[in-house]
Amino acid sequence: MSQSTAIFWPVMAQVLLTYAIYMLVSARRVGAVKAGNARPSDFRIPIVEPAPSAAAVRNLSNQFELPVLFYAACLALYVTGAADTATVVVAWVFVLARVAHSYVHVTSNRLRIRRPLFILSLAVNLLQWLLLAFHIA
Repeated sequence: MSQSTAIFWPVMAQVLLTYAIYMLVSARRVGAVKAGNARPSDFRIPIVEPAPSAAAVRNLSNQFELPVLFYAACLALYVTGAADTATVVVAWVFVLARVAHSYVHVTSNRLRIRRPLFILSLAVNLLQWLLLAFHIA
């Protein structure tokens, strides 16, 4: 595997995280129906999400916010030939921070832990874009 294509492994890991959160949302919604906390029809247009699945649904939305900038950065790094060891390591740090953020979000949801993990992933993504900028400058 060339170094440049290695940038796609953290991308695939981030995609896998998104699929995992989709499965968690589904499992929690099914669990809410089985527990009598919701009816299947409640999910046609969910105005109020049952408590067991609310954090997972919000986390799923998060997977289509900052990670979009991550995907764009990784693709740009690859296309411009800047996907080297440093950028791949930075991409993995981003994914690890997002995994940790998601774990906290869908378990304890403690903001004192979750917020710094978000800020870390935000800073790492900014670093990705700075590395790209230096490469193309």
